[in-house]
Amino acid sequence: MAPAPVSASQSVLVPTYARAPVAFERGEGPWVIATDGTRYLDFGAGIAVNALGHAHPHLVETLTRQAGKIWHTSNLYGAPDGERLARRLCEATFAERVFFTNSGAEANECAIKMARKYHAAKGHPERFRIITFEGAFHGRTLATIAAGGQQKYIDGFGPKVEGFDHVPFDDEKALRAAITPETAALMIEPVQGEGGLRVVPARFLKLLRELCDEHGLILIFDEIQTGVGRTGAFFAHERSGVTPDIMSIAKGIGGGFPMGACLATEEAASGMTLGTHGTTFGGNPLAMAVGNAVLDVVLAPGFIETVGQVALRLKQSLAELKDRHPEIIAEIRGEGLMLGLKLNTPNTDFIDEARAQGLLVVGAGDNVVRLLPPLIIGEAEVVEAVSRLDKAASAIEAGLKRPAAE
Repeated sequence: MAPAPVSASQSVLVPTYARAPVAFERGEGPWVIATDGTRYLDFGAGIAVNALGHAHPHLVETLTRQAGKIWHTSNLYGAPDGERLARRLCEATFAERVFFTNSGAEANECAIKMARKYHAAKGHPERFRIITFEGAFHGRTLATIAAGGQQKYIDGFGPKVEGFDHVPFDDEKALRAAITPETAALMIEPVQGEGGLRVVPARFLKLLRELCDEHGLILIFDEIQTGVGRTGAFFAHERSGVTPDIMSIAKGIGGGFPMGACLATEEAASGMTLGTHGTTFGGNPLAMAVGNAVLDVVLAPGFIETVGQVALRLKQSLAELKDRHPEIIAEIRGEGLMLGLKLNTPNTDFIDEARAQGLLVVGAGDNVVRLLPPLIIGEAEVVEAVSRLDKAASAIEAGLKRPAAE
């Protein structure tokens, strides 16, 4: 049997995570098996990362084959698999240029730099400020915590990186007032993940596009969590008919392997010339092989359509669950297989109880529990997950009704 998880008091890891008292040794599709042999239905998917579940045969075979050939060469040399993956992403999206990274935060750093460099290259270096929206989460680097604007992530890390202006979510008047001659770009997640599964209305995304066109701004969509089929479209913005100039992606595109990318139009990327940006590991052969394998599956005919059908069934089932447990569940949020339960009781309690029922879910802001299952789930997994959520809600209800100890 594999070693049990190390307690927080014994661990020598930096204590920045409140780790649950469970560790996993293997996975099978939408299931993970803990070191003690307990099976859990995974509706967290590594925080929307394991888009094709665990140990997907095509991904395993692809990564194993590539690992036996070459792992790393650096970006000093040609990258045939990277060229292929970039071209496939361009063919399937608005993009004409791609820069590969190791993570979503790095993809957002690239997007921020690209937007600023665009204006500087046009002779307007004063246009460097980026407007973002309350509740946003764009990463944990110094620049991306400043972009997100959440004070709990900024406190203690010195002066906040300059150049980010925050406006309320879905507030047209505040947005218009925030645009100045120094504004370079607007940056938004089409669905806020960390911010509580809040869906940005299509009319507001359209307004952003109109304002960018009117003022010569760059429109950046952060689709790190929403992309690669997660919302029932290849990328969430497609549902609104609005096209960005730059888009950051990560999580699902690697199917569990760490990778990300910054996608852009030719015009938006025009300032990123030789030597202006770089990465040691971004675009490495292992990541490129896996990224291509993910697209083999996700872009196959009917795959994303099936995701949408399963997602609708899950959302309908969650609505019925809410009706059965109005004391616990206040609202169902989200799109596709990026759904949330807004709770009347602490989301941490619900997460713990769901895990006790053999279901893994993820917390979010605004007292929300995120449901982010692998895109490969079907009817059986929907039924099983809702049954376990039902038991978790019932257990919490029973606790609320139990008389307090004297």
